[in-house]
Amino acid sequence: MNAPRSPVDQRLDVIATVLLAIATVATAWSGYQASRWNGEAQKAAGRSNALRIESAKAAGLGNAQTEIDVATFSSWVDAYAQKETQLASFYFKRFRTEFKPAVNAWVATRPLKNHAAPLTPFAMPQYRLAAQTAAAGLQEGADASAHAAVTNIGRATDYVLAVVLLAAALFFAGMSTKLQRPALRRSLLIFGLVAFLGTVGWIATFPVSFAV
Repeated sequence: MNAPRSPVDQRLDVIATVLLAIATVATAWSGYQASRWNGEAQKAAGRSNALRIESAKAAGLGNAQTEIDVATFSSWVDAYAQKETQLASFYFKRFRTEFKPAVNAWVATRPLKNHAAPLTPFAMPQYRLAAQTAAAGLQEGADASAHAAVTNIGRATDYVLAVVLLAAALFFAGMSTKLQRPALRRSLLIFGLVAFLGTVGWIATFPVSFAV
């Protein structure tokens, strides 16, 4: 027949049991959050890749439009230099809508007489392509999503480390129930409590993610 446990043993049993219960819940929570943040990282990486693809498409469109502008401008200049007024007018009317403001502003600088004038309309501030602006915006979004992915991976890693630390707290609490000497039991419980409280205090600074 087992000898009755002393009040000290009973108190230590209660503390160990409570610690085991709470640490188990905290471990499950940390594991869940690690999984959630890994998911958030994957979603952010997916957004980054999608935005980079869209940015590349927009940049390609902008490059194609620039080539068209260069070709029509070269033809217009050549016709103008040859004094082929009708042909020059033909090319001028076919300038793209985005290109005409830059050409008009460039012509207003009197480039044939004004040596300080920009060499071409492409150097004018009025030359702006919506496709290039969109490409730059998409690239910024892709960079932001990539940064978010790295940040979320770091958060998931922190939660995984918290699981490891909580496992140490569970180990100390569990081992304390196997020992008979109160001094050793108290020492292991103290180690467990320190590991648990320190880890929980650290986790409290983490952001959380919930499934919607």
